[in-house]
Amino acid sequence: MISPGIDSSPEELEELGFKYVDEGKAKEGLKLILRAAKGYEARGDKENAARLYRYLGYFLAKRAGIEKARPSLLKSAYLYIDLIEEEISKPEVDIDVLDDYCFSVLEVFATLNDTRLLGKYALEFASIYEDLGNSYEEASDIPLAIRAYESAFRYYRLAGSEEEARKVAEKLISLYGQIAEAKLGEGDAGAAADAFYELARYTKVIFGYDAHFKEMMDTAAKNYERASKLAYSEGDLDGTTSYLVKAQYAYLLAGNSGRAKLIGINTIRMLNQVVSAHRASGNDKMASHKLMEVTEALIGVGKVEEAMNAYKSALELMSGLHHRTRVRLAVAKVYASQKGSAEVLDEVDVVEFHLKKNNLPKAFEVADKILEKRDELAEIRRKILEAEGITEF
Repeated sequence: MISPGIDSSPEELEELGFKYVDEGKAKEGLKLILRAAKGYEARGDKENAARLYRYLGYFLAKRAGIEKARPSLLKSAYLYIDLIEEEISKPEVDIDVLDDYCFSVLEVFATLNDTRLLGKYALEFASIYEDLGNSYEEASDIPLAIRAYESAFRYYRLAGSEEEARKVAEKLISLYGQIAEAKLGEGDAGAAADAFYELARYTKVIFGYDAHFKEMMDTAAKNYERASKLAYSEGDLDGTTSYLVKAQYAYLLAGNSGRAKLIGINTIRMLNQVVSAHRASGNDKMASHKLMEVTEALIGVGKVEEAMNAYKSALELMSGLHHRTRVRLAVAKVYASQKGSAEVLDEVDVVEFHLKKNNLPKAFEVADKILEKRDELAEIRRKILEAEGITEF
């Protein structure tokens, strides 16, 4: 075993520590990782120190239980809180970096099952993001304002502050309305459809799964159809099929199952041709992506067995959490549309929020939980797991 010297840098200690852990020498590896964390902290590198304390905490939580993990996890959380304070004091805040820090803090308190601190910090972070959103909106930076408000909305909901969440939702409705109007004026049906889809989601917060939501979602669907026709006229079959699958699901959520089914059946035929073309050209990545759209379209028309065959083929070409999240999301949307369930759609919104943030592990976790906790979806979840090569659960 290689022994690190007294003067070893945190980077060297970290590298060797992870090497030991990978080789099964967990005890020795964790000692070195702890030394590395302390080394980073001593030189003022809070981000790397927080990252390693978090790793230590989650490792210990799995192997030795929460109580053993508590000191490392709390150390990590409070270092991230320091980093949050430093980030928001900068002239220009990096929202993505800030989100990573905030999420890391809340994840720690959720793991520790500390509802008091989870609620307290979720509320604080929501307020920070709402203030940022107000500043961006005043500066007419609508995209950044939306990103900030969407984080504020999620954190208010996590804190249980529904009244504040509704107020932020109203701001988002106004901003997405502006974008939809502008994109329609520019003739950009695809971007307008995306804006109407978001408008529908936040309209649901105010009115529930009712006629207001369905009207907005129907408008999104019609614009996705328009975008697909424009893409088709330009010979863009990839774009055409992507827009059609989006239209199919928007119509489903709008309660227009007949239109959704018709679009789905036609899109499946077109997608099969597109998949064949990508396979013939050796573009496995695109073929896999399009096979996922085949999977979604088939789930949307109720052809689960065929969908699982397409899904399995997609995974054989390119696996990953994104595909695994998408298949579960499709099932959840169909289920929500059939039940008219605002509760399921709220959970779908959380998945899509994490997908936007590119937080795939959390998106997958929430999507899988939607299926796992509903008895009616147990069989389709079993089939999904089987397609993924998992037979025991």
